[in-house]
Amino acid sequence: MTIEERPAGRGAGAGPVLLGVRHHGPGSARAVRAALEAARPGVVLIEGPPEADALIPLAADEEMRPPVALLAHAVDEPGRSAFWPLAEFSPEWVALRWALEHGVPARFIDLPATHTLAWGQREDEEGARGESPLDGDPAQPADGDHAPGTAPAREPELEPEPEPEPDGADEVRIDPLGVLADAAGYDDPERWWEDVVEHRGAGQGDALAPFTALEEAMAALRETYGSGGHDRDLVREAYMRLQLRSAQREFEDGVAVVCGAWHVPALRQKTTVAADKALLKGLPKVKTDMTWVPWTHRRLSRVSGYGAGIDSPGWYGHLFSAPDRPVERWMTKVAGLLRAEDRIVSSAHVIEAVRLAETLAAMRGRPLPGLSESTDAVRAVMCEGSDVPLALVHDRLVVGDVLGEVPSTAPAVPLQRDLTRLQRRLRLKPEALERELELDLRKENDAARSRLLHRLRLLGIAWGEPAASRGSTGTFRETWRLRWEPELSVRVAEAGVWGTTVLSAATAKAEADAVTAEGLADVTALAERCLLAELPDALPTVMRILADRAALDSDVGHLAQALPALVRSLRYGDVRGTDTGALGEVAAGLAERVFVGLPPACAALDADAAEEMRRHVDAVHGAVGLLGDAPAAGHGHLRARWQSVLRVLSGRDTVPGVIRGRAVRLLLDDGELAQDEAARLMGLVLSPGTPPADAAAWIEGFVGGGSGGGMLLVHDERLLGLVDAWLTGVPAEAFTDVLPLLRRTFSAYEPGVRRTLGELVRRGPAAPGAATAAGAAIPGFAAELDTARADAVLPVVRLLLGLDEMDTRNDLVGVER
Repeated sequence: MTIEERPAGRGAGAGPVLLGVRHHGPGSARAVRAALEAARPGVVLIEGPPEADALIPLAADEEMRPPVALLAHAVDEPGRSAFWPLAEFSPEWVALRWALEHGVPARFIDLPATHTLAWGQREDEEGARGESPLDGDPAQPADGDHAPGTAPAREPELEPEPEPEPDGADEVRIDPLGVLADAAGYDDPERWWEDVVEHRGAGQGDALAPFTALEEAMAALRETYGSGGHDRDLVREAYMRLQLRSAQREFEDGVAVVCGAWHVPALRQKTTVAADKALLKGLPKVKTDMTWVPWTHRRLSRVSGYGAGIDSPGWYGHLFSAPDRPVERWMTKVAGLLRAEDRIVSSAHVIEAVRLAETLAAMRGRPLPGLSESTDAVRAVMCEGSDVPLALVHDRLVVGDVLGEVPSTAPAVPLQRDLTRLQRRLRLKPEALERELELDLRKENDAARSRLLHRLRLLGIAWGEPAASRGSTGTFRETWRLRWEPELSVRVAEAGVWGTTVLSAATAKAEADAVTAEGLADVTALAERCLLAELPDALPTVMRILADRAALDSDVGHLAQALPALVRSLRYGDVRGTDTGALGEVAAGLAERVFVGLPPACAALDADAAEEMRRHVDAVHGAVGLLGDAPAAGHGHLRARWQSVLRVLSGRDTVPGVIRGRAVRLLLDDGELAQDEAARLMGLVLSPGTPPADAAAWIEGFVGGGSGGGMLLVHDERLLGLVDAWLTGVPAEAFTDVLPLLRRTFSAYEPGVRRTLGELVRRGPAAPGAATAAGAAIPGFAAELDTARADAVLPVVRLLLGLDEMDTRNDLVGVER
């Protein structure tokens, strides 16, 4: 039995109506709608996975808003997945909607996802490299910025797979649009497609004529380039032919097929059923699930790595939806966007931009202005020749951030349903456009939002990323940067193996991560994330593993790296109401081990190791400051113990200069070392007997590292004089060795500090006992502290820190008690 070789356009009795399209093409979409209205077939067959047939009725749901995508994933390995995106202007979507509106059956006829996902797995095991998603198997992994572990949909396109070159040459992908555009004298395939298809009005003349012409062109290309040398295309087309034969036998009113134009000649080809079945014999299988998921215009673009994408989904969506005067309506959209960004754009700008676009189209011999003419007009008229606002227009309108929606009745894993419920309860709607979310953790709803976002991060669902807070930096405030990407639906499916709710899944994932964590710092960071996510059931397991790892780890660097995360976690108990008693005991014990092991660990280090250890000393110092006076078993207060360790570090000659200098500076900042004593220690280090390189390292530790050392030198001219005298006395042969260290130290200062230091050095050293008077001569400094001026800023400081609000709440609590 063979498929009759008859051209499209002769009605139901003349064989199947094959409508070859360009995916995501508004011109193709309009032409498909007109062709279906003219042919009135009894069934519509669409290129896509047959497992999605049961999901077709959802396309008529009022809650369904494209862009959306069919998502198929392996049941046992959800990360192995594929997408079939559909926009409002996709010909497949238009065919689905037409069939549903007219009560005509619709079916998908491409190779089932159960084979394509398994086939992709087999190729992965064999080390095959995935092609870009053009006109191949939708389950193949593709290059680009898809989330790790996912296999983006290889959406069928006009382009075939690459044809192997002779003599073992690398494969070259044939671009049919490029070949046809070149034959027509165009150097830009997109511009050729716009002129031939997008600017052609639907419903003018024979509705099937465009498809007949495109089929002839594709037949000529297939005759020249064959199948591209890939067996997978042959297998897919064999399956589609079998489904087409079956539909022809079942429906007497005619069959219409909507597929990539490249496949049309193969579907028209004379073959036998036995030959087609032979190609399908022995295909691998994997159990799959399928559902609808939201998609975005950005993910339809080639910029996102989606190989079957288009350069301008926002522009194509506009062309499809605009009832008339598309250029005028586009310029109005652009003007609205620029006005929202506080740029001056008037109606006159819009009128002039339209005129310029039409003039450019006439000069370039085009029937209507396209995107290139419109963009040139916008740049010249509305952006005053600047590409900066034009980049905004391209990002927001030409590409766009439209996010589709799917009905709540669409199939989903239990974890996805729980996430959807939480998003609605917390009024946290997923959006494609990136936005910042400020949370006040003292408010119940904001605290619940924070917990949800932290739990999702634990599960690898990166909907939100923490960002630096603007304004207050207290622990009761958080700032998140949110953006929902379609791939997150796959991440949710993958995380479903950990539990049926976000809370249970995050708890199980945290416990598993604690067991498999490689280092002590990884476990402490996990404990911090458990507190942020409020996972009380996971915390005991994490704390037990943390205590075991801390007891066995003897590397002082690892212990010092782990301590800050533990101490930060202790702070969350005040805001989130979490019991951190056990965490405090582990932190105090960890601090004690750092105190004991740090001095010997700082001996005999090279320059790089000394710099790394200095960072550890800074981190431990900050952690001890936060930890306060929590008792360290049998050794008094942690703060006092740490200060004694710093004294040991500051006086040992075997300790590198950068660490000794930093230890002296930290003691000075804490008021545990008098300025006279600090000056004495600096004088000893900068004496002629000290090697210049060691002295320079000491200076870097004392006044470098962005720790306010510049202001210290500004305020204490004795220290500045010591540095100046030492520097002028460095021998010429040693100066080039210490110069990089000094340049790195002083380049970290603020410009104003460097300028003040330069003025002080240029003025020269002050006379003995005249430091105070000299200091008074510097603008902004006085001989004594002005307490009245200091007191004046206290109300503002209390307001910034939220102390007044906290005092009021404490008073109210006292009254209630």
